[in-house]
Amino acid sequence: MCPNCRVIDNDPTHPLGPAAGDRIMIPAEFDITGKVVFITGAGRGIGKGIAQVLAEAGADIAINALTPKFVEPVAAELAAATGRRVVPVVADVTKADGVQRAVGQVLATFGRIDVLVNALGDSIRKPLVGLPGTEGAGAPISDDDLRFIMDINLTEALLCTRAVGPHMLARGSGKVINVAARTAHQGGREMVLYTTAKTALAGFTRAQALEWARHGVQVNCIAPGLFPDIVTGGEARMRRSVERAKTDVPLGRIGQLREAGLLALYLASSASDYMTGQTILLDGGLGL
Repeated sequence: MCPNCRVIDNDPTHPLGPAAGDRIMIPAEFDITGKVVFITGAGRGIGKGIAQVLAEAGADIAINALTPKFVEPVAAELAAATGRRVVPVVADVTKADGVQRAVGQVLATFGRIDVLVNALGDSIRKPLVGLPGTEGAGAPISDDDLRFIMDINLTEALLCTRAVGPHMLARGSGKVINVAARTAHQGGREMVLYTTAKTALAGFTRAQALEWARHGVQVNCIAPGLFPDIVTGGEARMRRSVERAKTDVPLGRIGQLREAGLLALYLASSASDYMTGQTILLDGGLGL
């Protein structure tokens, strides 16, 4: 038997896929059994996809959202499906006091945080100012828009990382995974705020990784491309995304939320211990 592998029962829903026999072996470096993961923005979308895969891989999960509407049923669903502890954490993590309450709840429940996933995010399509020839096409970015997009895509990650950092540094180990977007590498029309926030998040990833490199904590970033969620955008938007992907994405399809989770599994495990400060595009070749 492979001395560096873990044997698990064959399970067709396992994130590494079904096995031909009754049992399969996975490299021990990918084993996150018993790890505690705190994921923001995990009631739906990419955050939910990451929560699903990490719970299947053996982690106990605290999933956050602003309201209980999605996060409570998702927590119950994942706990029932995986047998892991999955706890909903309802808090506004764009505010310092909300972050402190959320992190305090996770530490009180589990005793530690091994992995932080900053998956909260949202975008709006508006120009910075009205453009010539577009009169009547809609309002440009407002002060409220600016604060909202920067807070939900960037401030949240800084606040949560700051709150979890002392705990990870004291233990001499930890993983921080930020979720940016393809726009961190490539801009888009009427996406100036979102692009700015996600580009800054990639920069934060590099700087924080360097600061903590000598202390056993790795900080990396996933930059997804086209990953629509029917719960968030509805059926019509999902159909448009599927059609768009056929022509715009080199691999000819949208990303599956689960695929973001599989990359997060690598970054959450000790398999990625020699990687830090990186922003990994997961976009089907869209940015090529």
